[in-house]
Amino acid sequence: MKLTGRQKAAFGIGAVGKDMVYALSANYVMYYYQDIIGLSPTFVGLILMIARVFDAFNDPFMGILVAKTKTRWGRFRPYLVSGTVLNAFVLYALFAAPAVRPDQSNLGTVMAYFSVIYILWGMTYTMMDIPYWSMIPAITDTPADTENLSVIGRTCAGVGSALIAMLTVLSVKMLGGGSERIGFKWFALIVSVIFIVTEVVCAASVKERDTEMKTATIGEMFRALFSNDQAIVVVVAIVLVNSALYLTSNLIIYFFKYDIGGSNWQGAYTMFSTVGGAFQILGMMIGYPILRRKQTNTSIFKKTLGAAVFGYLLILAMCLTGLSSTVFLLYIPGAIVFASNGILTVLTTVFLSNSVDYGEIKTGHREESVIFSMQTFVVKLASGVSVFITGIGLDAIGLVGNTDAESTIAQQAESTLVGLRLLMTIMPMVVLTAALFFFRAKFKLTDDIVLENAKILKEKNRAAMGNPQ
Repeated sequence: MKLTGRQKAAFGIGAVGKDMVYALSANYVMYYYQDIIGLSPTFVGLILMIARVFDAFNDPFMGILVAKTKTRWGRFRPYLVSGTVLNAFVLYALFAAPAVRPDQSNLGTVMAYFSVIYILWGMTYTMMDIPYWSMIPAITDTPADTENLSVIGRTCAGVGSALIAMLTVLSVKMLGGGSERIGFKWFALIVSVIFIVTEVVCAASVKERDTEMKTATIGEMFRALFSNDQAIVVVVAIVLVNSALYLTSNLIIYFFKYDIGGSNWQGAYTMFSTVGGAFQILGMMIGYPILRRKQTNTSIFKKTLGAAVFGYLLILAMCLTGLSSTVFLLYIPGAIVFASNGILTVLTTVFLSNSVDYGEIKTGHREESVIFSMQTFVVKLASGVSVFITGIGLDAIGLVGNTDAESTIAQQAESTLVGLRLLMTIMPMVVLTAALFFFRAKFKLTDDIVLENAKILKEKNRAAMGNPQ
């Protein structure tokens, strides 16, 4: 079944709305509940970690449920629509929380509210996210269209995340009339409505084929992983690279609000995020293909990790020398960091794919779906651990939240600002440096070996076709 232009567009539209919701939650929940509502950052980080770890383990079970479902509307679309509607309501509730009173008389209630709502958000998002990506093979049986649909989905997901980075802070300022709490509530409502519309368009336009679906259990995931040493190396690299990314995305808003400061800190933050998002996309779409023309993937990976560390080092140097007060200078190291992250994202996906061939040669079993299911699993674990570390770090440096009751930005001690600069730069540098040393020591799937593995499998498949026995 060949894809139509309408189906491709609808699938991409679904990715935009889906990742707008994910980006809003992933990047702003810590800030909203710690800085605006008034909860302890360590507590917020702990709940975020628990929920994301639970969500990571929940993914395979949702996949199994989808695989066992058959309805007149298909296997995937009923969950896509119902999960979207439920998640949209929960998203609004997530950003419509009551603030902690000055006397903290309702602290326990707010803590319980956040804990329940955030866990519900993760469950309902998984309910629609797993069917969205899993239905690609059921939409078309043409390999070129399958690859094309994956590219469209990932690219449009990046657009959705970029829109949130560009629009959130300024929209909250405009919608709230001076109250960030009210601004986030209305902005979350708008995003929720967009989310429902985009997924309904997707579900109405994309038609499923009647296919059989095999989904990995958690046990299968781990057995496949631990029998494939190169898959383990790539998974560890994914965890480390994504940990650095999540540390940055959760801390950067505090840097612009309290360190850069000023009446237009929202504009400065938005411009930095916009430039960074643009360079991340450029890194994926242009930077990597250009580098790939003359360099091996392993060489690009090592150099890109080094470039990201260098970008963070430049940011730290600018902060400690006062150059960061000239905000546009931060665009230079920011562009380096975000472009590097885009390239690293592409490469980890390529390496994971190459590890599937390696594993088939080593074990005799091809565990493609299992290995790629592990990618989602470990990314969620990485994000949970990173946000917990962020919360502990904010408490450790003594950052004072700017609860909605305050009309001016809370003043921070100089030691707090120095600690924030170090958290935002040193921690990602350490994580990325660890990734570089680990990768250099353990990864062995060079371009030559990848080509040799492909040749071996091609000959094996040719022999199998010539001998049905």
